[in-house]
Amino acid sequence: MAQEIKAAVLHKVKDVRIDSVSMPGSIEDTEVLVKIKTVGICGSDIHYYKHGRIGNYVLEKPMILGHESAGEIVKTGSKVTHLQVGDRVALEPGVPCTNCEYCRKGRYNLCPEIKFMATPPIDGALVEYLVHPAAYTYKLPDNLTFAEGALIEPLAVGIHAVRIAHVEPGDTVAVLGTGPIGILTIQAARAMGATEIIAVDIKEFRLNLASKSGATKIINAKKLDASLKIKEITRGEGVDKVFETAGSIITTQQTVEVVKKGGTIALIGLATQDIIPLNVMKLIWNEIKVQCVQRYANIYRQAIALVAGGQINLKSLITKEFSLEQIEEALTAIDREPETTMKSIVKL
Repeated sequence: MAQEIKAAVLHKVKDVRIDSVSMPGSIEDTEVLVKIKTVGICGSDIHYYKHGRIGNYVLEKPMILGHESAGEIVKTGSKVTHLQVGDRVALEPGVPCTNCEYCRKGRYNLCPEIKFMATPPIDGALVEYLVHPAAYTYKLPDNLTFAEGALIEPLAVGIHAVRIAHVEPGDTVAVLGTGPIGILTIQAARAMGATEIIAVDIKEFRLNLASKSGATKIINAKKLDASLKIKEITRGEGVDKVFETAGSIITTQQTVEVVKKGGTIALIGLATQDIIPLNVMKLIWNEIKVQCVQRYANIYRQAIALVAGGQINLKSLITKEFSLEQIEEALTAIDREPETTMKSIVKL
């Protein structure tokens, strides 16, 4: 009889259970077996829990949640040479086909066949043991914790965003929305040399963390007109780069108002509706570049190095810790305590 292990399984909307699943059997030559130690709760996990779908991805059968993960290797395939039993690792959750046009160009985040953890119908990482390709498994330096290893995943989004928006030393930057991705985008922009970083949100505790994370100015959009204030700060010019991370209609439209001529808008947040009216004439006349951000590619090693070197602080994001048995509490923490919850993690 196969050994049974525990996993957090979403069966339907607002129905998550700790189920027994089979221990992974044999592994391929290029795979590793990982004892999962820590998993971060992402907004997508919460969204699937509350709504059962994100866009075209619909929960049609039970699915293990979680894609921000770190753990310890307990077995390696015969062809794995860069990892060994006992290594502490972070797992990149998206596994592409490696053969399509996008993979061959290095843009594997756009691979149409990518298998991404906890995206229906692919199971995620909230399970005691997981088999994963060694090529997407990264050894953690001794000075990084498992929790930091799990949060390399959202950090990769922020780093990818500032890279493809071409943030340069001396740039002025605005980040609209200071949830976890917004905070990590701020830190990534600072690490890339941005000197003026303006953070906008409606929650004071998030803005306070943004200030500690590298924002040079903070704006509470409940108290001030964010567009006017950014123009005031930049002496009427606007910012070189603006990152939308909130996924709201208002902030998406504000990006056009606060970016300077010839600047770049980066859209990261998942908007609440598919079609949002934008001032296209202003985009054209001012030759604004609109850059959309879909996850990341080829970022994990750089992200790990930045955290290990002290340029990025991931521990500051963690506000709640839960056990696997407390998965429902972890998924609902932000609704119960929205003024104090930034990032929840589950320890297995």
